[in-house]
Amino acid sequence: MENLSGNTRKTRIRYAMLALVFINVMINYLDRSNLSVAAATLSKDLNLSTVEMGLIFSAFGWTYAILQIPGGLLADKIGPRVLYALCLITWSVATLCQGFARGFVSLFGLRLATGAFEAPSYPINNRIVTSWFPNHERASAIALYVSGQFIGLAFFTPVLVTIQYYFGWKGLFVTTGLVGLLWGVIWYFLYRDPLEHPRVNQEELNYIQKGGGLIEGKKVAAGQPSIWKWENLKQVIANRNLWGVYIGQFAMNAMLWFFLTWFPTYLVQYRGLNFIKTGYLASIPFLAACAGLLLSGFVSDYLIRQGKSIGMARKTPIIIGLIVSASIVGANYSTGTAAIIFFMALAFFGAGMALISWVFVSILSPKHLIGLTGGVFNFMGNLASIVVPIVIGFLVKGGDFKPALIFIGTLGLIGACSYLFLVGKIEQVTAPTEPKEQELLSTSK
Repeated sequence: MENLSGNTRKTRIRYAMLALVFINVMINYLDRSNLSVAAATLSKDLNLSTVEMGLIFSAFGWTYAILQIPGGLLADKIGPRVLYALCLITWSVATLCQGFARGFVSLFGLRLATGAFEAPSYPINNRIVTSWFPNHERASAIALYVSGQFIGLAFFTPVLVTIQYYFGWKGLFVTTGLVGLLWGVIWYFLYRDPLEHPRVNQEELNYIQKGGGLIEGKKVAAGQPSIWKWENLKQVIANRNLWGVYIGQFAMNAMLWFFLTWFPTYLVQYRGLNFIKTGYLASIPFLAACAGLLLSGFVSDYLIRQGKSIGMARKTPIIIGLIVSASIVGANYSTGTAAIIFFMALAFFGAGMALISWVFVSILSPKHLIGLTGGVFNFMGNLASIVVPIVIGFLVKGGDFKPALIFIGTLGLIGACSYLFLVGKIEQVTAPTEPKEQELLSTSK
């Protein structure tokens, strides 16, 4: 790659690319969570029971989880520029059409479509960060882009509530869908991979590559063996370390999907709060989760720079966060609004700390299977998006939300145990005949 800038000081184009991913994530989560904002009114208008709403909340997760592995393979096969633009546009059309749903079947089907089109998004995110960032900056980069889901939800939830208040739930879906359509076009014109960006210089490329960034890793190279093999899938599902990470991701996502689905309904219908007021109170846990995520990411990278092992630096914040997330049960024993929001915020702060878990995909996965590993990882984690909304729908149909919060808190503790007892020495997963990356072996439990 020619040094187009003509100077020896490295450019910082990787941060501009990270900012684009950050916006993608904000839009991604707005289109996941808009149903939770609309749920209380929508369920009355369409005469939907709590069990039916649980199924509709879970519909996104059915296709999203099932298509994670194909989505991960696509992320390895197709460049992020084209694939992400296609995903943004198609899931935004599905979101917009939800404003015209007339009952359970149509709404359920459109949520299935939204999940299907969003499926490759996080494997693509991981591919982009692995290409643009060296190892010692990667946890911070992941924390920054993942924070988009919480910052977007924290600041835009009151906006979504206001849109629904004035234009109804139909207007809410149409508005969020149009925003995504516009951004999909903008993404296509602005994003480039490292070796294709016209403004990146050789110094930045050398810095990224020397630190372990895969600057050439846009997609599977011509002539390279196909990744569409059962042997490759077996390689990333037969590893104990990865299973510990998968279980932890399920536990963390259980908390996330409670907040993305039932949380506003919990505040309005089970705690009797005003709908508009709920929009502002609901933003507090998302801000707390963002704070936990950023703290975890920067502390983890700081520990790496201080010479701590990868195992200690990466696992410790996640384990602490999952244990803290179990504090959601405290809301069962609180009566005042401030105390309820405190426990919700504390629990989501802990879940936010665990969200740097994506860094393990970059560390553990074989170099040529980063997208596939990310797909399996996200599939396992997003089984929670199917299970949790449905289980909560059944647990609360008698009018008591306490069992649901106990269920979520228990999963947090299970996730912490998976990192403590399953995730051992952190090293790259390799085929039996393939040498390990030596620079990743200086780790400990």
